[in-house]
Amino acid sequence: MELIPVLDLRAGQVVHARRGERGRYAPIESALCPGSDPLVVAGALLALTGARTLYLADLDGVLDGRPQAALLRRLMMSWPDRVWWIDAGWRRPEDAWRLRDALGGCGDALTAVYGTESLADRTALEALHGDPQAVLSLDRRNHRPMDPAGLWQCPEAWLPTTIVMTLERVGSGAGPDLDTLPALRGRAPQVLRWVGSGGVRDPADLAAGAAIGADAWLVASALHGGGWPTRHGSETRQAMGTSRQHS
Repeated sequence: MELIPVLDLRAGQVVHARRGERGRYAPIESALCPGSDPLVVAGALLALTGARTLYLADLDGVLDGRPQAALLRRLMMSWPDRVWWIDAGWRRPEDAWRLRDALGGCGDALTAVYGTESLADRTALEALHGDPQAVLSLDRRNHRPMDPAGLWQCPEAWLPTTIVMTLERVGSGAGPDLDTLPALRGRAPQVLRWVGSGGVRDPADLAAGAAIGADAWLVASALHGGGWPTRHGSETRQAMGTSRQHS
């Protein structure tokens, strides 16, 4: 099981995501570091977890169509050895390609996350097959798919790496949804890597996620509380048991 730290970025700050209610997101208050500067927060999360992959939700891109390219470049240049999963509200593959070009040499580290909330249509999704730097996010809020193009109903088109984005669990402290991901796995045998999101409170929740078939989990709020074991320490490894490790 891979733990992937999340940074939600809005107007140059890291904000605290809660249940997908984006109008209520406030600057993060973390036990790990002072303030909400993205470079400071990213450094604190990496020091805590030793993660190789970070997930960035660029809410300026998702909500306004204006990705924070300069900020993303600063983050990626600061840790060039990391992989950066970025959701900036891409409607079509060329939207992500434009940002990748704008990032210059950093662009090679960008893995574009395409959310069903934003994707224009099935044609846009199908165009991503064969792109190893493309990830699909099946977005849901309040137990309803965020899916204007109807992509939840096209499991045969889902990508080899697919996220189950249960926004109602994000920042809720209610524990992970352990039912949706295994139900979706049965519909899409071609998906090779399943990623859960939302609700994780501690390493035991990661173990529960691994038990239902998740290969990785997106985590934010639990890491900022101050009680998470450092760098996947012995407590974390013990709780996750013999879960698979991924590079």
